[in-house]
Amino acid sequence: MAWKPTEIPDQTGRTYVITGANGGLGAETTKVLAAKGATVVMACRNAEKAKEVAAEIPGDVRVAALDLADLTSVRAFAEQSGEIDVLVNNAGLMNIPFSRTTDGFETQFGVNHLGHFALTGLLLDRVRDRVVTLASIAHKQTPKLWIDDLNYENRRYQRNLAYAQAKLANLMFARELQRRLAESGSKKRSYAVHPGVSATDLFARTETPLDHVSKPFIRLIGHAPAKAAHSTLFAATMPDADPDIYWGPTRLFGSQGPVRPSSSSRLSKNPELQRRLWSESERLTGITYRF
Repeated sequence: MAWKPTEIPDQTGRTYVITGANGGLGAETTKVLAAKGATVVMACRNAEKAKEVAAEIPGDVRVAALDLADLTSVRAFAEQSGEIDVLVNNAGLMNIPFSRTTDGFETQFGVNHLGHFALTGLLLDRVRDRVVTLASIAHKQTPKLWIDDLNYENRRYQRNLAYAQAKLANLMFARELQRRLAESGSKKRSYAVHPGVSATDLFARTETPLDHVSKPFIRLIGHAPAKAAHSTLFAATMPDADPDIYWGPTRLFGSQGPVRPSSSSRLSKNPELQRRLWSESERLTGITYRF
């Protein structure tokens, strides 16, 4: 039987932080968790837009400013954050033109991976239960992880490969975090999930003509945002969810369907590369994890 959000246990008394929750999968995840009794903090760059979305969601929904493209903002958010049960690393950018973050990182890698890496490291001592990080089936599209040039200092920028690299980094980070938590004897868990394909605003920010035609096509092969959020909700709430499994839809090459154990590339499972990515991420962000 396919898993459904109706199976989520009562979440009263639990607090969630969801990055990028002012639209798409983040907003859908917020709606379900708030309806189940959770306190949800929508951590968003555009706080005003987030407040408009939050006003339409019944329950204990709060908004806090967080710009993952600026490590100063990440630190400020972490400093004012109390204890939480679950951190959902949901925010992301896809296939955008070349740019750099405030700290000089290539923007897709900086926001999708490094911003979340820093945020998780700063909050980990206040996370009581688990961390859920959204990767993507697009991680399979990159032939390698350019560990010595993660920020495109010495190679030509290709927006699709930059996105694939960032999503590969998300997946590898989640796995390495789980390994380190388990090794330290912690009861906290780290999950990697993917949502399949869904017609969210990710497909309307490339600043190309595709912004005007991609959503109708995506609707044909993917599934609705509410269903695409199922893998996040499953990993974030189910007590017996296995953190060593990459959860997501598996139909039509992973683009749609119910939550299942999902396939991932051989590259994503490379333990030595996971450790090297971790070390580089600590160096770049200046955030050192303590377990």
